[in-house]
Amino acid sequence: MHVIEIDGYRAVIKYNPDIEMFRGEFTDINGGADFYAKDTENLKKEAALSLKVFLEMCAEDGARQ
Repeated sequence: MHVIEIDGYRAVIKYNPDIEMFRGEFTDINGGADFYAKDTENLKKEAALSLKVFLEMCAEDGARQ
């Protein structure tokens, strides 16, 4: 298991051999924001996008991350 940080938020990364992709999930937010990619470069892009969408939804709902 590996951890990356995107904009101050930590995500746990695991490799799924069944789909041959990396899966990441943010751990220090109060909701689900996961992301998938075939390589680490795209994983970071997908992570940033997933986090952005999650934070925008929280802002719209007036919820805390």
